[in-house]
Amino acid sequence: MQGKIIVFSAPSGAGKTTIVHRLLERIPELSFSISACTRDKRGRTEANGKDYYFISIEEFQEKIRHDEFVEWEEVYAGNFYGTLKSEIERIWESGKHAILDVDVKGGLSIKEFYKDRALAVFVKPPSLEVLESRLRARATDSDASISGRLYKAKFELTFEDRFDTILVNDDLDHATAQAEKLVRDFITGESAIL
Repeated sequence: MQGKIIVFSAPSGAGKTTIVHRLLERIPELSFSISACTRDKRGRTEANGKDYYFISIEEFQEKIRHDEFVEWEEVYAGNFYGTLKSEIERIWESGKHAILDVDVKGGLSIKEFYKDRALAVFVKPPSLEVLESRLRARATDSDASISGRLYKAKFELTFEDRFDTILVNDDLDHATAQAEKLVRDFITGESAIL
């Protein structure tokens, strides 16, 4: 079996992470690709090698110099995130397909790198108003943070047509069912475009 990659990208609050977690529960052939980052762990709930590979800025930059990333980005000042080539290989060597939950630029970079071995799915909120209400319902961000996320979302939405398919998340159960069909069709070699 040749391993494949399924990439889910979306503006913050569109539901990509929830969809990816549901797919991992439903499709045993998938394995989550753990990203590397330079930020600190959040509380006691995050674990190295499970949520992220937490590494120093110096180590991250060394890996950049040695071309060890499929994609990477300085998402916020001093906070780097990226997908290690070795992580994709680890998943493929285990006989599974990699599923990723990455930002829009990262998703496009992964698609460009792996070409037809990758399915790039853009998860789109039904509207910016719905996206704003979802972000506010989380109750984890300040008004300034929400405003920044919405500003970034408007920009990210301009890239949706560069993905293989667009999945509108107007109803989480329906979007998950559509995503499951897309992924199953892709890994079995059937058409994966809605």
